[in-house]
Amino acid sequence: MSQDSLKARAASLLEHAGIRLDGSRPTDMHVHDERVYARVFAHGSLGLGESYMDGWWDSEDLSGLFTRILGARLDRELRTLDTLLAHLKARFINMQRGDHAFEIGRAHYDLGNDLFQAMLGKWLMYSCGYWAEANNLDDAQEAKLDLICRKLRLQPGQRVLDIGCGWGVALKFAAERYGIEGVGITVSQEQAAFARELCGDLPVEIRLQDYRELDEPFDAVFSIGMFEHVGALNYRKYFEVARRCLRDHGLFVLHCIGSNGTPGQPDPWIEKYIFPNSMIPAASQVAEAVQNLFVVEDWHNFGADYDLTLQAWRANVDAAWPQLAEHYDDRFRRMWRFYLSVSAAVFRSRRDQLWQITLSPHGVPGGYRVPR
Repeated sequence: MSQDSLKARAASLLEHAGIRLDGSRPTDMHVHDERVYARVFAHGSLGLGESYMDGWWDSEDLSGLFTRILGARLDRELRTLDTLLAHLKARFINMQRGDHAFEIGRAHYDLGNDLFQAMLGKWLMYSCGYWAEANNLDDAQEAKLDLICRKLRLQPGQRVLDIGCGWGVALKFAAERYGIEGVGITVSQEQAAFARELCGDLPVEIRLQDYRELDEPFDAVFSIGMFEHVGALNYRKYFEVARRCLRDHGLFVLHCIGSNGTPGQPDPWIEKYIFPNSMIPAASQVAEAVQNLFVVEDWHNFGADYDLTLQAWRANVDAAWPQLAEHYDDRFRRMWRFYLSVSAAVFRSRRDQLWQITLSPHGVPGGYRVPR
């Protein structure tokens, strides 16, 4: 197919989403290199993301453009061999076991604490904030941390496990505000080192450890933004580990991104550049994995709050770029902007959700009164 024909096809598809090539609206797409059409039709989202990283096209409102694309379901027109291969690998190869479990730490979370400290704000939480009564990122993240502690009914002296503890902020918060002692595990060396220093004067232990190795008792368990890296072939094992570590009277809060549709296909661009071996769980997969292990006490969805969180992260990165530019080049900046902008569009269009699922081993006696 000729370049003109590919351009005409692209223009026709984009028109269905209310997007024009080289138009005047913020959500329109401005093409700087005509090779972009062949690249996108050949490689789908991978080609679209890579061509943006290479400066082949721009949009004034990248999140708005992708909200239109996702709302019009144009992504279904761009499923290519790359998409199929990513799906098959996720379905049939366990890429989250053994050394693969630590790959996400090396590839993403070890990028540099300077980037994440600049982006994430005061609380250094790399997960969705709770914006019900907040109007800025720091307040939303503080509200999220307190919401989890309240859902867990934390009490002084309890021993608490954080599966995938990040930089240790959640355990620090729980120890200082609720008087608990805790253990946090992560697969990122950078995060572990930071968390140990952050929690150095608190009764908190930070380990570089795979969750499957855990077998010790805790009064409460939580996991914030880690389940997306577990993989469908390991969901049952993950919940079995949580159950064997949770005392019979305890509660488990799982905070994770989820899909309201059928089990999703990993995005090839996200898989290659941002989160290798990651997978967004479907509600049906979670429900099946917890059968006969836990009672589902509450399933809380505030996915629209992730749009606000991602917008705040992008604004923070833009503000800090003069300092970050000393360590990251412009192609990385475009890659990171694409990641944050497309992710915001995914939640704005309600394609993905943010769940907090509260689980108990046998059901809370008398019922569980849900904090909000």
